[in-house]
Parts: sequence; structure tokens; C-alpha cells
Amino acid sequence: MTDRIEFLRTVKPFDVLPEDVLREIADLLEEVSHPREAIIYMQDVSKLRGIDIVVEGGYETFFYDSQQNKRLVEQCGPGCCYGGISVLLNKKRSLRTVLARKGTKVYFLHRRDFRALCQAYDGFFHYFTNKYGQRMLDDEYAHFVKLNQGSVGQNYIASDQLYSRRLEGVELRDIVACPGATPIHEVARRMAEARTSCYFITDDEPSGAISGYVTDITLRDKVVAGLTDARQPVRTIADAPVVSISNQAFVYEAILLMFQTKTRYLLVRDEQEQYVGFVSRNKLLSDQAQSPFIFIQSVKQAVSGTELRRRWEQVPEMVYQLLDRGVKPEIVNQLITSTSDTIALKVIEGVIQELGPPPARFVFMVLGSEGRKEQTLLTDQDNAIIYEDKANEQREAVRDYFKQFATLVSDQLNAIGFSFCEGGFMAKNPKWTHSLSHWKRNYTEWITESNPEAVMQFAAFFDCRYLYGDASIMEELQEFLSEQLAGPHDRFFYYMAINALQFEAPLTFFRNIRTFTVGSQQVFNLKKTMTPIVDLARIYALKHRIFLTNTGERLAALKEQGVFTDKEYHELLQSYYYLMGMRLKKQAVQIISDKTRPDNYLDPKTLTRVEEVSLKEIFKVIGDFQLKIKVGFAKTL
Repeated sequence: MTDRIEFLRTVKPFDVLPEDVLREIADLLEEVSHPREAIIYMQDVSKLRGIDIVVEGGYETFFYDSQQNKRLVEQCGPGCCYGGISVLLNKKRSLRTVLARKGTKVYFLHRRDFRALCQAYDGFFHYFTNKYGQRMLDDEYAHFVKLNQGSVGQNYIASDQLYSRRLEGVELRDIVACPGATPIHEVARRMAEARTSCYFITDDEPSGAISGYVTDITLRDKVVAGLTDARQPVRTIADAPVVSISNQAFVYEAILLMFQTKTRYLLVRDEQEQYVGFVSRNKLLSDQAQSPFIFIQSVKQAVSGTELRRRWEQVPEMVYQLLDRGVKPEIVNQLITSTSDTIALKVIEGVIQELGPPPARFVFMVLGSEGRKEQTLLTDQDNAIIYEDKANEQREAVRDYFKQFATLVSDQLNAIGFSFCEGGFMAKNPKWTHSLSHWKRNYTEWITESNPEAVMQFAAFFDCRYLYGDASIMEELQEFLSEQLAGPHDRFFYYMAINALQFEAPLTFFRNIRTFTVGSQQVFNLKKTMTPIVDLARIYALKHRIFLTNTGERLAALKEQGVFTDKEYHELLQSYYYLMGMRLKKQAVQIISDKTRPDNYLDPKTLTRVEEVSLKEIFKVIGDFQLKIKVGFAKTL
């Protein structure tokens, strides 16, 4: 008994207690031994019956992140007290995971006796609260504690109606329109009378087709600020083009279309392609308070690089929330893409404002996963610039402008969180900022002088998508590609097929998932598992001169042309987006929960039985379609 009392005098905060109290406590202690190494408490799971005072050996305490990696490891030796903070401040659940070393002995004090001491002696109680306060000053510690306590960040999800409600169920506004010859002041009067901020303009011809529109912003910017004579015909200030959408489209599709086309109003068509009304962006967004689209709107309103970076850092939380609610991964992909596109457009417009108007028409295009609208949370920059051909005396000045422009855009995107491409496939690299004629020569060379290395290296350039600039330049390039691909290019498609066959399903002879070592884990690569489906969709799309870039859209178009059966289409589509969902959710957890850089690795041990069976079926689907590629494009294999 004396030994116990002497020991307690060396243990904080028992050293502040009176002698007679220590004597009573010594009688209450239970001796517990841990002969072998074992986890005795799990963070936020194990309910503590009391506190432990280490006498011999020691505890190793830490947090597990989502990949079962140890974080904030601490050694707790003789004289260390564990459990006080958990009992007092975490509803009796262990804040940390605790591993007892072999040969550890502890004194256990029941929580009712521990709490009695806290109530009776302020110094004893404040030792634990002060210690907790000091630890919470450590951002990483505070992060894991809040995570254990179930703290959820801002929820960007509105009702499920966002993804299930069609526009036919939305209250539309009646179309108000007038001929283009109507004076501007008369249109303004009618807008005020109808209490509308949008008035549509029709052709003066008998057809009366809607060809433009005028908004309150049009009147402000072009008439008031521009000092335009209000007696002029309204056609002189009308905005175009008019954007329309089917009433069978979902609400989220309408909002995405508005962001993509930078319009605030959509005309809505019925099954007979007749306009039945129009809807405003404010109307749809006001119905979706706290939706992802409100978030995208906040990105559009950001005024600095710092604010844009902060918005991009919020995307993982939005992604996790959406996936957790069962929103389809393809929709989540679109939202990530819309956010990143909005950020890039803000940067591009800011750089143009800084440098002055471009000296030539141009297109800023995005490539790879961004070009396919399939960005994940582990993304870098893949972009390029095409500018129109100019006379010899202007070439150098034009090229100098766009090289400077590309550098500024890439540097700002990198600062926001879109890291530089390690392979250098960026407009910042002078190799990928060139005239249209130069780009045509690039594609001609890649198609006609194919080799395995070139096809693998430049595949991303066949996933190019217009983002900013003069769309007609992109259209001309696609027309050129269509002409090029019309001829026999067996070698080009042969090497593309070889590229698509590089993936081998990671299954052992006994149908277990084959892994490799990364750090302390055995994993397989989710991105590489998805790549054959991307390659397959690309090779068939190019063969049939389909210039959509999104994998899902390519597969749908190929089904429409009879290249894939309905069954094949659904197998590929479901496989691809099942993998995409796993990949996005895993990356979101790494960023939100673990505060680590996301990757594409997955430990099979973290899979449920259903997930494991689903993955093995997906490997089989991929294998079957690789056989289709062998037969169709690589007959000599």
C-alpha cells in the first residue's frame, strides 16, 4: 500500500491531492496487466470504465486516419495517466487509439471515483481541462478530435428533388417578346409593366423566331452606361445566342447549362420542340438554398485568388456530402468540372484584363480528365492554346502575348490549387501554345506517323475541350480531324489498341485482388483500373469520328450508332462510374479526414464483401471489352 501511495505522489495530477485522499485512492486502484502487445482502446469507439495510470511498460497512443495510418503518435510511460480527458470531455469514449506494449502494468481507477475527485478538487479537475485546451491549439489534433465527435462541415446539399425533379415540374414564366424593330425605350417600358428582367426579341420576318433577348443588365451596360439612343431598334443591343433546354431535363442539368453558357435565362421546349416558357437562374437557385449550385455561384462572385483557393478547398466536403447522399458519381464529376471551369474562366478573364485584349482570336482548351469533364480531387493542369494564323510580321508579337498570357494563367491556377502538370502538358509550356496551322500539323503527325510511345504520350490531346475564346477555331480543328480520320489509319488505331490493352485485371489465380506495396499498405490503383474504359471509349469514338470527350457521352453516342449494344453500354457505364464513385469518395476522405494529399490507391482490406464482389465483376467486364478491342483493332495480336 505504501508503494502505491509513493507512486501516486509522482503522478500528475494526483500529486496535488492530500495524503489521506491518496491513501483512500490507493485502496481503490485495481492492478491490470497486458502481457502482450494489444490494442486496448479504439478512438471514439471504446467506452472507458475509468482511467489508467501506467506503472510498468507503456501505452502508445495515436489517431488512425481513414487508411489506418497512425497519426500524432505519443508514448505514454510509467507515471502517465490516460483516459481523464476522454471521460470528462468525450462522453466517456476514448479520444485516441491505445496500444499497450508487452509487459505493461497499469493501475485502474473507476470513473465514478475519478469524477468524485474532479468535483472535490479544482486543481485536479483543471489539470485535465487545461491539458485538453493546450492540445486543441494543435490544428492536427483538433482536426481528429472534431472528426471523432462527428463535426460536419457546411452541407451544400439541398433536397433530393435537385436530382430527380424535371423542368416540366417547375413553374415557368410566360414568354414576353417583341420584334427587333421595336424602340429600346418601348421595350424598357414593357419590361417594367410586365415586372420582368428579361424580354425576348424576335426576327422581323414572318417566322417571328426568337433570335435574342434583352435584360435589365443589357439596358444598364449598353444603353445607360453606353449612352445609346433609346429610340434605336432593340435589335441593336440584343444579346445572343438564345439558349434553350427540354422540359424533360432535370433541374441540375438546367443550372449546369446556365453556368456553362453564362446565361441567366433558359427557354424551355416541350416534346414538339415548341417553347412553353422560360426560367431564370435566380428562380432555380432560390429553390435550391444551400445546393452545390449556390456554391458555384459563390465561386463566380469571388474577387481574388485567395478567395478562389478557399472555394476550391471546400470542394472535397461538397463531393463527400453528395456521394454520401447517393448522388450519382457522373453528376458529382460535372459539379467538380463546373467549379474548376468557373475558377479557370475567372483567372483567364483577370489575366486578359491585366494584359489587355489578345492580338488574335484564340481558344484556351483543356485536356485529359479535365477535357473529359471527369476531374477527381487529385487533379493537375492539362491545357493548351490555339491562336489564329497571322501574317509573318505579326507572328512574333502574337506568340509573345500568348506565351505571357499562358504563364500568368498557369501560375495563378497553381497558386489556387491546380498544380502544374508533371509531364508539362500545359499552355505555359511553349510547345503547347501555337497557331492553328501548327496544331493541325501536330495532329497529322500523331495520326499518320504513329508509334506506341507517341500514342500513349499524346492520348490526352484527343480529349480536348473548348473552355474559353473563339469556338470557331475549335470547330475548325475538329473538322480537320474528321477529315484526317476518314482515311485508313490502321497503324494509329493499332497502337491505340495496344495502349488500351496495357491494363491487366489485378486478380490472382485464386481470384483474390492482386496488390502492391505503398508505404505500409497493400493496394491496387483505381485510376489504372478505370483507364481501359476511357481508352476503349476514346478509340471507338475516334474511329467513328465522334468528337464528344466525356466517357459517358462517348459511350451513349456509340450505342446510338450501334457500335455497342444496350447491354454493353450499361455494363461499361455502370462499371466506370462505380469505380469513379469509389475513387472520389476515397479521395474526399483523405482530404477531409486525414488532411493528406489524395491518391488513387485502394486497400482491398477496406472493402465490404459487396464492394469486393462488384470489383471482380468489373474486372471481368473490362477483360471482355479488351477482347473486343483485340478483335476489332489489333487482329495481329
